[in-house]
Amino acid sequence: MKQAAWCKKLALTAAMSSALCAQGAEYPVRPIRVIVTVPPGGAADFTARLVGQHLGEAFHQTIVIDNRPGASGMIATSLAAKATPDGYTLLQNSTTTHGIGPGLIPKLPYDPLGDFAPVIQINTIPLIMVVNRDVPASSVQELIALAKASPGRIKFASAGVGSAPHMAGELFKLVTGADLTHVPYKGSGPAVVDLASGQVQVMFDGAPSLLAQIKTGRLRPLAAASAKRNRLLPDLPTFAELGYKGVEAGLWYGVLAPAGTPKNVVRKLNTEINRILATPQVQERFAEQGAEVVGGTPERFGAFMRSEIARWGAVVKRAGIKAE
Repeated sequence: MKQAAWCKKLALTAAMSSALCAQGAEYPVRPIRVIVTVPPGGAADFTARLVGQHLGEAFHQTIVIDNRPGASGMIATSLAAKATPDGYTLLQNSTTTHGIGPGLIPKLPYDPLGDFAPVIQINTIPLIMVVNRDVPASSVQELIALAKASPGRIKFASAGVGSAPHMAGELFKLVTGADLTHVPYKGSGPAVVDLASGQVQVMFDGAPSLLAQIKTGRLRPLAAASAKRNRLLPDLPTFAELGYKGVEAGLWYGVLAPAGTPKNVVRKLNTEINRILATPQVQERFAEQGAEVVGGTPERFGAFMRSEIARWGAVVKRAGIKAE
């Protein structure tokens, strides 16, 4: 009796495996949903819609962008983690969900690595540091000296606690010893407005959101928080060039599938998105947004996320940052 039950279970497992393989071979045969962690508008939504448009054309299927903002990306990420692992629900993850968040929020309702299968990293948007034009510092060295002379008096703005601009500022403080006071906002938009008017003095953010104010002279760029110079501001030195190694921070976006998604489905998605990212049209659209295309293998993306979680977890711990 037990042997018969075991044989039945084995046959059922084999049948399910065959069904998943067949499904992967035919994939996709219906619309694909991509869950995005933020509202419509902004860099994350732009990234999802640009890649989604081209992916839909390649697969001859509708790509549904499902914006689920809130709770630092936890709402969207939880939803994706619980989805059926068949390749028809994907998550566009980010620096927040799979870089900073795991160290900042100790009890996440999902395992950021174990509950997902990496598909591909799409891009990265390096940050730059700017100051208000009235700040009497025309270089990073002068700003550090100013901050040390008046501890806590210089304020740096961010898009919110745990955001990439916030963590960039905390990293800068740890590396340089500059004493700055963090002022969180609900998004980069209002933070840039107050920065330009002089309510706060310093900010790290992506170049596109700052360029207009830089061109008017209201903001002064001091350095690029990236390994190489920012393509939108090629004359701006990096922190490493100025002698401050390790001050590197940026926004990044990638694609994850729920854990257990058939490997041939993950490979098909990875291959097609890599092809899309290599097209001049897509590269040009991202370049206009200050973004650098990444691409690569699922394994590379998995290793990158592990390194980001470790790196930002250490910054959160050293800086004593607490989630709101």
